[in-house]
Amino acid sequence: MPSRPEQPASTLEVSDLRISVADGLVAVQDVSFAIARGESVGLVGESGSGKTLTCRAALGLLPATGRVDAGRIVLGDGADAVELTGARRSTWDGVRAGRIGAVFQDPASYLNPSLTVGHQLAEQLRVKRGLRRRAAHDRSVELFAEVGLHDPAGVFHQYPHQLSGGMLQRVLIAIAISCEPELLIADEATTALDVVIQAEILALLRRLRAAHGLSLLLVTHDLAVVAESCERILVMYGGQIVESGPTDEVLGDPRHPYTRALMGVATIGDWGRRRLEVIPGQPPAAGEEMPGCRFAPRCGYAADACLAGPVPVTDLGAGRTSRCVRTTTSSATSVGEAVPA
Repeated sequence: MPSRPEQPASTLEVSDLRISVADGLVAVQDVSFAIARGESVGLVGESGSGKTLTCRAALGLLPATGRVDAGRIVLGDGADAVELTGARRSTWDGVRAGRIGAVFQDPASYLNPSLTVGHQLAEQLRVKRGLRRRAAHDRSVELFAEVGLHDPAGVFHQYPHQLSGGMLQRVLIAIAISCEPELLIADEATTALDVVIQAEILALLRRLRAAHGLSLLLVTHDLAVVAESCERILVMYGGQIVESGPTDEVLGDPRHPYTRALMGVATIGDWGRRRLEVIPGQPPAAGEEMPGCRFAPRCGYAADACLAGPVPVTDLGAGRTSRCVRTTTSSATSVGEAVPA
């Protein structure tokens, strides 16, 4: 009997995650995905789709009104696995900035304006890695050089307000990787940067992945960023993952109407050669109850079956899934040609 192929080691596994916010409104529901060791995964969707809440749950940084109602979040596998759902503060202290690093959209808001950036990085190395003052200083300068900061020894003594947005993002990346994490979560880390600096930061993340064996969860609304940087894509809408799979396959042959709609408003290698489309309507509000597909009110293919009840995830094989009643397992069938279930 042939043996089953060995599954790659998992860095993060999220199963049936459900998150509620103020007044018990459900903002994320039935979210499941895994990130393999060394894999780069893009999480995409419109603002309000639940991307950031999902990431903050994995970091234990939900807002005061948010809570995980159901599901599991597990970091690592085997003997190194840590259950993060309901974890104590002592567990999170060992995980955050240790096994998981994070980079966010506005780096200045995550740095203390009254302390030099070097002091802030060195302090983390002293607390998390137990380095002495001189060793922490030297390692900080090395990290600043590794993330591409010119004159890293000089940057060590500068304050956040003295650095540009791109330099601040590099500082935050240096802090995020300083304790050799297994997973780096980059939540809209390039959104506020101009296109040149954005390209440099994305190139830096790719280089750091290769150098440190990092897994990467890249959260963005920009499909072009995912196409350039991620091996696999998760498409999120209305608090659910509606499609997933290898990036080139999903973007080359989208199987969910929402993914296809996102492709219509994206600029991936064809800027100026076509007229961008508009997705009609608005995404559902957090906690808005809907009997069937949450995209149905905006979908040009919606039918009665789409509103009959919750839409399950269909396994398309080869690592692809879609949450659509019109989805078939035939790769030759497009969304518009599929037969209603």
